Amino acid sequence: SELRPRGLGVLSVALCLSAALVYVPWQYSRLRSTLPPIHDITTDTDNPPAFSAVLPARAAEHAGGVNYDDPKLPQLQKAAYPDLAALKAALPVAKAFNEALHVAKLMPGWTIIAADADTGHIEASQQSRWFRFTDDIVIRVSCDVAGSRIDIRSTSRQGHSDYGVNAARIRVYLGALRKRIG
Repeated sequence: SELRPRGLGVLSVALCLSAALVYVPWQYSRLRSTLPPIHDITTDTDNPPAFSAVLPARAAEHAGGVNYDDPKLPQLQKAAYPDLAALKAALPVAKAFNEALHVAKLMPGWTIIAADADTGHIEASQQSRWFRFTDDIVIRVSCDVAGSRIDIRSTSRQGHSDYGVNAARIRVYLGALRKRIG
């Protein structure tokens, strides 16, 4: 028997949905095998920026802790994401802070929780679109020999692996900031 155009359309949709149902788990499995099971990523593994303003929201969600005390974490991160490093700018700290805050406010989906120019501290959160998982971000702007140093840390509230989401968020933010300040 011959398929009518409507039958072909239904068949095409069914094939596309089937392919998506196979692809998504396969992609996560592939990522899990190539990335370490970590979810706390920072540009400063020796002295990561500290969270404070998001701690009540994390406690309300029974989220994991934010102590960066696993001795294996820096090694795992450096092996998986060797490109992540602080951004050094030839700007005074106050100007670098303003630029860092401006870019943070432009990041899609970020909600600024706190910003303190005196301490060079910015905190934000971002919720994932589909599963509504919340990740927290902290940015530290400090004095450096050449002017300013901007560090960022991004961590998930739940889970043990982020499938590279936090590292990707850091790359996007630093790329946008680098583009803005030159």
